[in-house]
Amino acid sequence: MRLCLMKWQVVGTKKAITKPLPFPVYFWTVFSVAAAGLLNMVYSSISHYRIHTDMLYVSLCAVSESINCDTVSQSMYSIFLGVPVPVWGVLGYGFFLILLSFAYHLKARPHRIWRLLFLIALFFSVYSLILAYILKFQIKAYCIVCMAGYGINFMLLFLVWIIRRRFPEKGFWSSLKKDILFLWRPWKKKTTVLVFFLLAVLILPVVFPSYWSFSLPEISTDVPTGITEDGDPWIGAQDPELVIIEYSDYMCFQCRKLHMYLRQIIAANPDKIRLVHRHFPMDPQFNPTLTGSFHPASGKLAVAAAYAVLEDRFWQMNDLLYDIPKDIKSLDIRELAQKSGVSFEGLATAPGIRQVNYKIKWDVLKGIELGVTGTPAYEIDGELFQGRIPMAVIKKVISE
Repeated sequence: MRLCLMKWQVVGTKKAITKPLPFPVYFWTVFSVAAAGLLNMVYSSISHYRIHTDMLYVSLCAVSESINCDTVSQSMYSIFLGVPVPVWGVLGYGFFLILLSFAYHLKARPHRIWRLLFLIALFFSVYSLILAYILKFQIKAYCIVCMAGYGINFMLLFLVWIIRRRFPEKGFWSSLKKDILFLWRPWKKKTTVLVFFLLAVLILPVVFPSYWSFSLPEISTDVPTGITEDGDPWIGAQDPELVIIEYSDYMCFQCRKLHMYLRQIIAANPDKIRLVHRHFPMDPQFNPTLTGSFHPASGKLAVAAAYAVLEDRFWQMNDLLYDIPKDIKSLDIRELAQKSGVSFEGLATAPGIRQVNYKIKWDVLKGIELGVTGTPAYEIDGELFQGRIPMAVIKKVISE
């Protein structure tokens, strides 16, 4: 009798543990997590836009070289089918929330839609694993916002799985079929919203603006160029009111972005500002301050640019080098020579030319003496600015 009573107590305890909470508790928990994912992707989308369009913007999670959301946003992997990945994330969470709203319908509780939501959450989680792999082995940098999104996706998967366990229904695929039929039969206002949403997703890759694709102004005879007494190429004013000396790395996204902005400002004010170029490749072959190789191809690109000075084609070569993909594995010397207008034979022998190598190492040493620790860096009137230039400095000259 006592043994039977103990068994009854154990069974009763198990039943108490597995008894589901009220349905709204599960629903609003899933809704809150999905809404957090949506807000996370909205922030990431805004950050992606500003990184490519705002000269002075640095995201909150740009902590170090290895933990840097900006590095991730600047990579080729941040765009998928002509649309930024975080924008796809906004659409994905939006779609999830629209479907979730169907589940709150009295006729849907507590079984409908959850199998379909489980498959979507499973897709989100698998995609998160793919993106995590790309971060680790391709981009080689970590994004705090991205990782928060991965955690949200796995949390959604777990919560939807819990709901399926708490409100079981036999036959996964038959239940999934019922979910789909519930969405379309009878036709609902929310169904119309869902259809328009899906149509917008299909159209988006065609109409989305490519704000991340920017180009340097064309070399024009209206904008003077020359070489300083120290052998540094310059572009801009013959008698400048402001001289900006840039220390740059051709594999550095921020260098390219700021160089583009400065060139546009110079093109609009060719008689006021002069931009002077100095090499600072983040390559230990030329940069003795480095213990690791951040941009191993940047030294070779600097060699090409330094050689182009000898043939008076620096700015043509400079603009080509900034457009080279950052994940380049090999450099087509012949194509580079043809497009820039320098001789192929000379460019091919450039790594062995003492004058070329000396110029790059001299630029790096001048930067180190100034206090340059990374790129881009700028010297203005003897003062060093790392990573950015205060707009007040430029606006003062332009306004005058």
